[in-house]
Amino acid sequence: MTFPYNQLFTFTESVFKSIGCPDDDATLATESLLAADLRGIDSHGVARLIGYVRLWEAGRINPTPRVGVVYETPSTAVIDGDGGLGLVVAPKAMNVALEKARVAGTGWVSVKNSNHFGIAGYHAMKALAHDMIGMAMTNASPLVAPTYSLDRLLGTNPIAVAVPAGEQPDFVADFATTTAANGKLEILQRKQLPAPDGWIQDKHGQGSTNPNELKEGGALLPLGGETGSHKGYCLGSIVDIFSAVLSGANYGPWVPPFVAFLQPPADPVGQGIGHFFGAMRIDAFRPAAEFKAHMDNWITTFRNARAVEGKQVLIPGDPEREISAQRLLDGIPLLDPVVKDLETVGQKFGLTL
Repeated sequence: MTFPYNQLFTFTESVFKSIGCPDDDATLATESLLAADLRGIDSHGVARLIGYVRLWEAGRINPTPRVGVVYETPSTAVIDGDGGLGLVVAPKAMNVALEKARVAGTGWVSVKNSNHFGIAGYHAMKALAHDMIGMAMTNASPLVAPTYSLDRLLGTNPIAVAVPAGEQPDFVADFATTTAANGKLEILQRKQLPAPDGWIQDKHGQGSTNPNELKEGGALLPLGGETGSHKGYCLGSIVDIFSAVLSGANYGPWVPPFVAFLQPPADPVGQGIGHFFGAMRIDAFRPAAEFKAHMDNWITTFRNARAVEGKQVLIPGDPEREISAQRLLDGIPLLDPVVKDLETVGQKFGLTL
Protein backbone atom coordinates (compact mmCIF):
# COMPACT_ATOMS: atom_id res chain seq x y z
CA MET A 1 0.00 0.00 0.00
CA THR A 2 1.14 3.54 -0.76
CA PHE A 3 0.59 6.50 1.58
CA PRO A 4 1.13 10.23 0.99
CA TYR A 5 4.00 11.72 3.01
CA ASN A 6 1.69 14.20 4.74
CA GLN A 7 -0.67 11.43 5.86
CA LEU A 8 2.15 9.44 7.44
CA PHE A 9 3.57 12.62 8.97
CA THR A 10 0.29 13.55 10.67
CA PHE A 11 -0.22 10.02 11.99
CA THR A 12 3.35 9.60 13.25
CA GLU A 13 3.40 13.03 14.89
CA SER A 14 0.15 12.18 16.69
CA VAL A 15 1.66 8.94 17.98
CA PHE A 16 4.68 10.75 19.41
CA LYS A 17 2.37 13.30 21.05
CA SER A 18 0.32 10.40 22.47
CA ILE A 19 3.33 8.97 24.28
CA GLY A 20 3.92 12.36 25.89
CA CYS A 21 6.35 14.17 23.60
CA PRO A 22 5.98 17.96 23.58
CA ASP A 23 4.68 19.30 20.27
CA ASP A 24 8.06 20.53 19.00
CA ASP A 25 9.77 17.26 19.90
CA ALA A 26 6.98 15.22 18.27
CA THR A 27 7.45 17.19 15.05
CA LEU A 28 11.22 16.81 15.20
CA ALA A 29 10.99 13.05 15.84
CA THR A 30 8.56 12.67 12.94
CA GLU A 31 10.84 14.56 10.54
CA SER A 32 13.77 12.39 11.63
CA LEU A 33 11.87 9.13 11.25
CA LEU A 34 10.17 9.86 7.92
CA ALA A 35 13.46 11.02 6.40
CA ALA A 36 14.28 7.32 6.17
CA ASP A 37 11.08 6.43 4.31
CA LEU A 38 11.52 9.35 1.92
CA ARG A 39 15.08 8.32 1.10
CA GLY A 40 14.13 4.68 0.50
CA ILE A 41 15.67 3.34 3.72
CA ASP A 42 12.45 1.54 4.62
CA SER A 43 14.02 -0.45 7.45
CA HIS A 44 14.49 2.69 9.57
CA GLY A 45 11.28 4.63 8.94
CA VAL A 46 7.72 4.14 10.16
CA ALA A 47 8.41 0.39 10.24
CA ARG A 48 10.26 1.21 13.48
CA LEU A 49 7.45 3.27 15.03
CA ILE A 50 5.90 0.35 16.91
CA GLY A 51 9.35 -0.42 18.33
CA TYR A 52 9.65 3.07 19.83
CA VAL A 53 6.17 2.77 21.33
CA ARG A 54 7.05 -0.57 22.92
CA LEU A 55 10.24 0.88 24.39
CA TRP A 56 8.16 3.72 25.85
CA GLU A 57 5.71 1.20 27.31
CA ALA A 58 8.65 -0.65 28.86
CA GLY A 59 9.82 2.58 30.52
CA ARG A 60 12.98 2.76 28.45
CA ILE A 61 12.22 6.01 26.62
CA ASN A 62 11.72 9.35 28.35
CA PRO A 63 9.27 11.40 26.23
CA THR A 64 10.17 14.66 27.99
CA PRO A 65 13.98 14.61 28.25
CA ARG A 66 16.08 17.51 29.46
CA VAL A 67 18.77 17.27 26.80
CA GLY A 68 21.81 19.20 27.97
CA VAL A 69 25.55 19.73 27.71
CA VAL A 70 27.47 18.16 30.60
CA TYR A 71 30.99 19.01 29.43
CA GLU A 72 32.32 21.34 26.74
CA THR A 73 35.20 23.29 25.26
CA PRO A 74 34.90 25.92 22.51
CA SER A 75 34.82 23.21 19.83
CA THR A 76 33.62 20.07 21.66
CA ALA A 77 30.80 18.91 23.90
CA VAL A 78 29.35 15.88 25.63
CA ILE A 79 25.55 15.79 25.76
CA ASP A 80 23.32 13.79 28.09
CA GLY A 81 20.16 12.76 26.25
CA ASP A 82 18.29 12.00 29.50
CA GLY A 83 16.92 8.75 28.04
CA GLY A 84 15.01 10.59 25.32
CA LEU A 85 14.13 9.50 21.81
CA GLY A 86 17.28 9.44 19.73
CA LEU A 87 15.14 10.99 17.00
CA VAL A 88 14.96 14.10 19.22
CA VAL A 89 18.29 13.96 21.06
CA ALA A 90 20.39 13.58 17.90
CA PRO A 91 19.14 16.66 15.98
CA LYS A 92 19.59 18.78 19.11
CA ALA A 93 23.13 17.48 19.52
CA MET A 94 23.89 18.14 15.87
CA ASN A 95 22.70 21.72 16.35
CA VAL A 96 25.28 22.11 19.13
CA ALA A 97 27.99 20.84 16.76
CA LEU A 98 26.85 23.32 14.11
CA GLU A 99 26.89 26.24 16.54
CA LYS A 100 30.38 25.34 17.75
CA ALA A 101 31.56 25.08 14.16
CA ARG A 102 30.05 28.49 13.41
CA VAL A 103 32.18 30.01 16.19
CA ALA A 104 35.30 27.83 16.25
CA GLY A 105 35.45 26.47 12.71
CA THR A 106 34.70 22.88 13.72
CA GLY A 107 32.34 21.32 16.24
CA TRP A 108 32.47 17.80 17.70
CA VAL A 109 29.77 16.38 19.95
CA SER A 110 29.56 12.99 21.64
CA VAL A 111 26.25 11.87 23.18
CA LYS A 112 25.32 9.47 25.97
CA ASN A 113 22.02 8.30 27.47
CA SER A 114 20.14 8.30 24.18
CA ASN A 115 18.20 5.78 22.06
CA HIS A 116 18.00 4.70 18.40
CA PHE A 117 18.27 7.84 16.27
CA GLY A 118 16.92 6.77 12.87
CA ILE A 119 19.16 7.21 9.84
CA ALA A 120 22.56 8.80 10.30
CA GLY A 121 22.29 10.67 7.01
CA TYR A 122 19.44 12.89 8.23
CA HIS A 123 21.62 14.31 11.00
CA ALA A 124 24.74 14.75 8.86
CA MET A 125 22.71 16.57 6.19
CA LYS A 126 21.72 19.30 8.66
CA ALA A 127 25.15 20.81 7.98
CA LEU A 128 24.58 21.31 4.25
CA ALA A 129 22.45 24.45 4.51
CA HIS A 130 25.24 26.13 6.51
CA ASP A 131 28.04 25.50 4.00
CA MET A 132 29.45 22.93 6.38
CA ILE A 133 30.45 19.29 6.12
CA GLY A 134 28.42 17.11 8.49
CA MET A 135 29.24 13.79 10.12
CA ALA A 136 27.04 11.49 12.18
CA MET A 137 27.47 8.04 13.67
CA THR A 138 25.95 5.90 16.39
CA ASN A 139 26.53 2.61 18.10
CA ALA A 140 23.72 0.08 18.25
CA SER A 141 22.52 -3.22 19.70
CA PRO A 142 25.25 -5.90 19.63
CA LEU A 143 24.25 -8.09 16.68
CA VAL A 144 27.61 -8.20 14.88
CA ALA A 145 30.44 -10.68 15.34
CA PRO A 146 33.95 -9.22 14.90
CA THR A 147 36.12 -11.05 12.37
CA TYR A 148 36.61 -14.68 13.48
CA SER A 149 34.35 -14.22 16.52
CA LEU A 150 31.31 -16.24 17.55
CA ASP A 151 30.27 -13.53 20.03
CA ARG A 152 28.11 -10.56 19.09
CA LEU A 153 30.01 -7.52 20.32
CA LEU A 154 29.22 -4.63 17.95
CA GLY A 155 26.18 -3.01 16.40
CA THR A 156 25.65 -2.17 12.74
CA ASN A 157 27.20 1.19 13.76
CA PRO A 158 26.48 3.44 10.75
CA ILE A 159 28.56 6.36 9.49
CA ALA A 160 27.21 9.29 7.47
CA VAL A 161 29.10 12.17 5.85
CA ALA A 162 27.35 14.99 3.98
CA VAL A 163 29.34 17.41 1.80
CA PRO A 164 27.79 20.43 0.03
CA ALA A 165 28.31 21.05 -3.66
CA GLY A 166 27.48 24.02 -5.89
CA GLU A 167 25.44 23.27 -9.02
CA GLN A 168 25.65 19.50 -8.53
CA PRO A 169 23.60 17.58 -5.95
CA ASP A 170 25.27 17.26 -2.56
CA PHE A 171 27.48 14.28 -1.70
CA VAL A 172 25.78 12.19 1.01
CA ALA A 173 27.31 8.88 2.12
CA ASP A 174 25.25 6.94 4.69
CA PHE A 175 26.15 3.31 5.34
CA ALA A 176 26.26 0.60 7.98
CA THR A 177 29.64 -0.87 8.89
CA THR A 178 28.16 -4.32 8.32
CA THR A 179 27.45 -6.03 5.01
CA ALA A 180 23.78 -5.17 5.60
CA ALA A 181 21.82 -3.43 8.34
CA ASN A 182 19.62 -5.51 10.63
CA GLY A 183 16.58 -3.67 9.30
CA LYS A 184 17.16 -5.28 5.90
CA LEU A 185 16.90 -8.69 7.54
CA GLU A 186 13.59 -7.57 9.05
CA ILE A 187 12.35 -6.66 5.57
CA LEU A 188 13.36 -10.09 4.26
CA GLN A 189 11.53 -11.70 7.18
CA ARG A 190 8.36 -9.77 6.31
CA LYS A 191 8.72 -10.78 2.64
CA GLN A 192 9.67 -14.36 3.60
CA LEU A 193 12.78 -14.23 1.43
CA PRO A 194 16.29 -15.64 2.07
CA ALA A 195 19.26 -13.42 2.89
CA PRO A 196 22.11 -13.09 0.36
CA ASP A 197 25.35 -14.93 1.02
CA GLY A 198 27.79 -13.02 3.20
CA TRP A 199 25.26 -11.15 5.34
CA ILE A 200 25.07 -13.43 8.38
CA GLN A 201 26.61 -16.41 10.12
CA ASP A 202 24.98 -19.05 12.31
CA LYS A 203 25.87 -19.66 15.95
CA HIS A 204 28.72 -21.94 14.83
CA GLY A 205 30.28 -19.27 12.61
CA GLN A 206 29.11 -20.80 9.33
CA GLY A 207 27.53 -18.71 6.59
CA SER A 208 23.74 -18.75 6.43
CA THR A 209 20.91 -17.35 4.28
CA ASN A 210 18.25 -17.71 6.99
CA PRO A 211 16.98 -14.17 7.72
CA ASN A 212 15.89 -15.37 11.20
CA GLU A 213 19.39 -16.58 12.08
CA LEU A 214 19.96 -13.85 14.68
CA LYS A 215 17.03 -15.19 16.70
CA GLU A 216 18.84 -18.52 16.86
CA GLY A 217 22.19 -17.22 18.10
CA GLY A 218 23.73 -16.16 14.79
CA ALA A 219 25.30 -12.79 13.98
CA LEU A 220 25.57 -10.14 11.30
CA LEU A 221 28.94 -9.87 9.57
CA PRO A 222 31.19 -6.81 9.28
CA LEU A 223 31.52 -4.98 5.97
CA GLY A 224 34.15 -6.42 3.66
CA GLY A 225 33.18 -10.03 3.14
CA GLU A 226 35.30 -13.12 3.60
CA THR A 227 38.65 -11.48 2.85
CA GLY A 228 38.01 -7.92 4.03
CA SER A 229 35.72 -8.08 7.08
CA HIS A 230 38.56 -6.86 9.30
CA LYS A 231 38.08 -3.43 7.69
CA GLY A 232 34.37 -3.36 8.53
CA TYR A 233 35.26 -4.54 12.04
CA CYS A 234 37.68 -1.60 12.36
CA LEU A 235 35.07 0.90 11.14
CA GLY A 236 32.42 -0.44 13.52
CA SER A 237 34.91 -0.29 16.38
CA ILE A 238 35.75 3.35 15.63
CA VAL A 239 32.05 4.26 15.72
CA ASP A 240 31.61 2.44 19.05
CA ILE A 241 34.58 4.24 20.61
CA PHE A 242 33.70 7.72 19.31
CA SER A 243 30.01 7.34 20.20
CA ALA A 244 30.22 5.63 23.57
CA VAL A 245 33.66 5.24 25.13
CA LEU A 246 34.20 8.96 24.50
CA SER A 247 30.81 10.07 25.85
CA GLY A 248 30.10 7.66 28.70
CA ALA A 249 27.40 5.63 26.91
CA ASN A 250 27.28 1.85 26.83
CA TYR A 251 29.61 0.20 24.34
CA GLY A 252 30.21 -3.24 22.84
CA PRO A 253 28.00 -5.98 24.32
CA TRP A 254 26.52 -3.59 26.91
CA VAL A 255 24.56 -1.50 24.37
CA PRO A 256 20.85 -1.94 25.22
CA PRO A 257 18.72 -3.79 22.64
CA PHE A 258 16.22 -1.90 20.48
CA VAL A 259 13.53 -4.54 20.98
CA ALA A 260 11.53 -4.04 24.16
CA PHE A 261 11.13 -7.75 24.94
CA LEU A 262 14.87 -8.04 25.64
CA GLN A 263 16.16 -6.43 28.81
CA PRO A 264 19.29 -4.24 28.81
CA PRO A 265 22.38 -5.85 30.35
CA ALA A 266 22.26 -5.92 34.14
CA ASP A 267 25.82 -4.59 34.44
CA PRO A 268 25.92 -1.47 32.24
CA VAL A 269 29.24 0.28 31.72
CA GLY A 270 27.61 3.57 30.73
CA GLN A 271 24.31 5.30 30.05
CA GLY A 272 22.07 4.40 27.12
CA ILE A 273 23.14 4.42 23.50
CA GLY A 274 25.87 6.78 22.22
CA HIS A 275 26.17 9.01 19.15
CA PHE A 276 28.90 11.19 17.66
CA PHE A 277 28.48 14.28 15.46
CA GLY A 278 30.84 16.57 13.63
CA ALA A 279 30.49 19.82 11.71
CA MET A 280 33.25 21.55 9.76
CA ARG A 281 32.81 25.05 8.39
CA ILE A 282 34.20 24.95 4.86
CA ASP A 283 35.50 28.51 4.99
CA ALA A 284 37.66 27.48 7.93
CA PHE A 285 39.69 25.62 5.30
CA ARG A 286 39.15 27.51 2.04
CA PRO A 287 36.51 29.84 0.55
CA ALA A 288 33.19 28.00 0.40
CA ALA A 289 32.38 29.02 -3.17
CA GLU A 290 35.78 27.82 -4.34
CA PHE A 291 35.37 24.51 -2.51
CA LYS A 292 31.88 23.90 -3.90
CA ALA A 293 33.06 24.64 -7.45
CA HIS A 294 35.70 21.96 -7.03
CA MET A 295 33.12 19.59 -5.51
CA ASP A 296 31.06 20.11 -8.67
CA ASN A 297 34.12 19.18 -10.71
CA TRP A 298 34.80 16.15 -8.51
CA ILE A 299 31.20 14.94 -8.79
CA THR A 300 31.04 15.51 -12.55
CA THR A 301 34.32 13.67 -13.08
CA PHE A 302 33.16 10.62 -11.16
CA ARG A 303 29.65 10.67 -12.62
CA ASN A 304 31.09 10.71 -16.15
CA ALA A 305 33.51 7.87 -15.50
CA ARG A 306 33.36 5.07 -18.06
CA ALA A 307 31.05 2.35 -16.75
CA VAL A 308 30.79 -1.36 -17.44
CA GLU A 309 28.06 -2.25 -19.90
CA GLY A 310 24.56 -1.80 -18.52
CA LYS A 311 25.75 0.03 -15.41
CA GLN A 312 26.14 3.63 -14.28
CA VAL A 313 28.64 5.25 -11.92
CA LEU A 314 26.69 6.87 -9.10
CA ILE A 315 27.62 9.50 -6.54
CA PRO A 316 26.82 8.74 -2.89
CA GLY A 317 23.35 10.15 -2.28
CA ASP A 318 22.09 9.77 -5.88
CA PRO A 319 19.70 6.84 -5.32
CA GLU A 320 18.23 8.31 -2.13
CA ARG A 321 17.73 11.74 -3.74
CA GLU A 322 15.89 10.22 -6.70
CA ILE A 323 13.72 8.01 -4.49
CA SER A 324 12.88 10.98 -2.27
CA ALA A 325 11.67 13.06 -5.22
CA GLN A 326 9.57 10.17 -6.49
CA ARG A 327 8.01 9.39 -3.12
CA LEU A 328 7.08 12.99 -2.45
CA LEU A 329 5.04 12.82 -5.66
CA ASP A 330 3.72 9.25 -5.64
CA GLY A 331 3.63 8.41 -1.94
CA ILE A 332 5.56 6.03 0.31
CA PRO A 333 5.01 2.29 -0.20
CA LEU A 334 4.62 0.19 2.95
CA LEU A 335 4.59 -3.60 3.26
CA ASP A 336 1.40 -5.17 4.64
CA PRO A 337 3.04 -6.19 7.96
CA VAL A 338 4.17 -2.59 8.49
CA VAL A 339 0.66 -1.28 7.79
CA LYS A 340 -0.74 -3.76 10.30
CA ASP A 341 1.77 -2.62 12.92
CA LEU A 342 0.79 1.01 12.34
CA GLU A 343 -2.88 0.13 12.64
CA THR A 344 -2.10 -1.63 15.93
CA VAL A 345 -0.34 1.50 17.20
CA GLY A 346 -3.24 3.65 16.03
CA GLN A 347 -5.79 1.52 17.88
CA LYS A 348 -3.73 1.87 21.05
CA PHE A 349 -4.05 5.66 20.96
CA GLY A 350 -7.38 6.04 19.17
CA LEU A 351 -5.75 7.22 15.93
CA THR A 352 -6.60 6.36 12.33
CA LEU A 353 -3.85 5.75 9.81
